Order: sequence, then C-alpha cells, then structure tokens
Amino acid sequence: MLIAIIAITLSVAVMITATALISGFKSEISHKIFGFWGHIHVTSYETENSVETIPININQNFYTGYKEAVKLADIERTPYRKREGFSTLIRGEHEATTHGGVRNVQMFANKAGIIKAKDQLEGIVLKGVGSDYDWSFMERHLVEGEILDLTDSTESRDILISESTAKRLKLKVSDKFTVHFVESGNRIQRLFKVKGIYKTGLEEYDKKFAIIDIRRIQQLNGWSEEEVSGFEVFLDDIRDLDVFDEYIYFHVLGPDLMCQSIKDVYPGIFNWLNLQDVNERLILILMIIVSVVNMTTALMILILERTNMIGVLKALGSPSVSIRKIFLYHAAYIIGIGLLLGNILGLGICFIQQKFGLIQLPEESYYVSIAPVEINLWTILLLNLGTFLITLMILIIPSYLVTRIDPVKAIRFK
Repeated sequence: MLIAIIAITLSVAVMITATALISGFKSEISHKIFGFWGHIHVTSYETENSVETIPININQNFYTGYKEAVKLADIERTPYRKREGFSTLIRGEHEATTHGGVRNVQMFANKAGIIKAKDQLEGIVLKGVGSDYDWSFMERHLVEGEILDLTDSTESRDILISESTAKRLKLKVSDKFTVHFVESGNRIQRLFKVKGIYKTGLEEYDKKFAIIDIRRIQQLNGWSEEEVSGFEVFLDDIRDLDVFDEYIYFHVLGPDLMCQSIKDVYPGIFNWLNLQDVNERLILILMIIVSVVNMTTALMILILERTNMIGVLKALGSPSVSIRKIFLYHAAYIIGIGLLLGNILGLGICFIQQKFGLIQLPEESYYVSIAPVEINLWTILLLNLGTFLITLMILIIPSYLVTRIDPVKAIRFK
C-alpha cells in the first residue's frame, strides 16, 4: 500500500509541476513576443518582404477611432469569413464571440542601418514609435536609463538599444554613435544618443532591433508626418487573436491594406511553443499509466492477502459485488491519500520555484533566465479528478479477481 501511495504522490506531483512549468513558459514567452510586437500588424498590400515597408496614411478609421470601430458587441453580432493566408477563399460564415476588445493601436516604422561605434560596425533595424506607443512593456524590461520622451514638438535624437547590442559595441547610457543609411543610392548618417538599455530575453530580436522616434524615420525616408509603415494592434485577450485577425481583415481594413497576426509573422517561435503541448500530454499519459499500474498491482496484492477473508464473507452469503466494493473503496482511499500528498508536493515545488527561482535556464536558448511557473487551479482540479476517475475505473477490471475465488478453498487458504 505504501508503494502505491508513493507512486501516486510522485505521479501527481510531476503532473502538477509539468503543467505549471509548461503553462508558465508558454505564457511568459507569448507575453514577451506580443509585448514587443503587438498581436496583429496592419501594413500595405504592396509591402515588400523586408524590414522596410511601403508607407500608408495614418488617417485610418480603425486608428483614429479604434475604441469605437472594434468592440465586443460588434464581433458578437457580425459573422466573419475564414480565409487561408491572405487570399479571400470563402470557407463558410459563422458567428464569433470574443473575451475582450482592442486595448491599443499604435503606429510604427522600420528602417535598416549600420551602427558605427568606437570603430565597430553592426547592422541594426531601427523601429520608430510615436506618442501613442505603450511603454508599459519596455518599462518592465528596462535595465538601465530611461524610456524615450516623445512629447516634445521636435524629433528626439535618443535611442533605446538592447543589452546585447550595448555589450557588443561597448556602449552605455549617454554614449553617442552614428548610424549609416542608404536612401535612393545616397549614403546618409545620423547621430544618436543612448537614452536607455533594455533586455527582453528574446535574443534573436534584442540583437537586431533598437527603438527611436518615428519622426526620424519619416524624415530619413522623405515621408510626411501622416505616413507610417503600419500599425500594431494590441488585444485584451490572446484567445481572441484569430477572431480579431479575421474580423479586422474583412470588416475594418480597406482593399489596399492587409493584416497579419504575429503568429503568421513569426511562425517558428509559436510552432516551437506548440511542441511543448505534445511534451505535456506525453508526461500526463506516462504519469497516469504509472499510477494505474502501481494501483493495479497494489489491489491484486490486497485481494490475495485477504483471500481467507473473502472466502469467509462468501460462505456467509456476501455477494461478490459487495466484496469488490470493499476493495474498490479501499483503493479509492489509497488514491485519495496519494492525490493529497501529490498536491502538497507538486504545489510546494511550484511555490518554491516562484519564490526563489531555483531552476535556471540559458536565456539565449529559452528566452527566459528562470523557469516560469503559472498555477491554474482549474487545471489542477481537472488533473486530480481525471487521475482519480481513470485509475479507479481501470481498477474495476482486476477487482473481478474476487469472483474467481472459491469460498471453500479460500477458507482453507493460508
């Protein structure tokens, strides 16, 4: 019995810890990606496959009045059509509901250049942002300096660079450097001053992007103040991503604009995250199998140890069903103790990881330096309920061993 309790305890603890770690990992990575890029990108249909884009006019209805243009009520009433990629292939119409609305829409513009700092050269993509930019994400990941101040009427010469870029080029806050551009065959250079240094942990993008005033990119490209590369749409709830992507494409944008969810822009990362679901399911299946095998073995041992008692009960007229129930009740008791101890152990490990961050990860490979943990009470409840019911239902099969015991032989069995 002790071995069975230990097996269930460890299985439940592993399942709780695995689901919490995988859920936390996916949530943290998604938060970083969406925080940096937004949920949906709106750009011109004529945009080339490069970091620099064809300008679009800033005076769009979904931008100037997005809070009124896209609401929960509109989504619930309006049917939308599914599509493949960005074609207009109609696959049927149906109603869609959302869990929230549009939190923010902000403009952006990209410009590729080459940094020259202290005799070092490195390629960089400057991401221009305006006064509508939501700095909450960057403020959480700022390691030194300050965010850009874009409230002035004149364009800012400040820049935010990543920690990896700062280390490679040996730059610190208040340092100045030159960025070289090529525009219409001419070489242009501009001086920038480091206002702040950030670190998101998304190494692939940290080393590639820097943030500046969008007006500098507009001036470099010869654009007017009303021309931008596109817009980033931020949603209240990630579960609405596909619904809003379809809705905005068919009901909000004009014929010269297109939208892409960030999953379509950077599919590699999200495919990698989806693979974690496979790992999670595999762990859950293996742990449930361990619980079932150990409980089946324990139940059969209990039945064999109580063969004499079973014979006496049968001789006194007890039906096999009643005797089987006795053993199943005892098995349920053992499972219950294992679940209780497993929850204590599993949740304890999760809380210790949340508090002290004992499990460290290489950030350049996993995008996080400490393994994140996200505890979902509903998930834990379903794990416990599923483990209890599956294990107990499977134990019904070995309990039929009781019916094969002959009372005369059982009484004489020692």
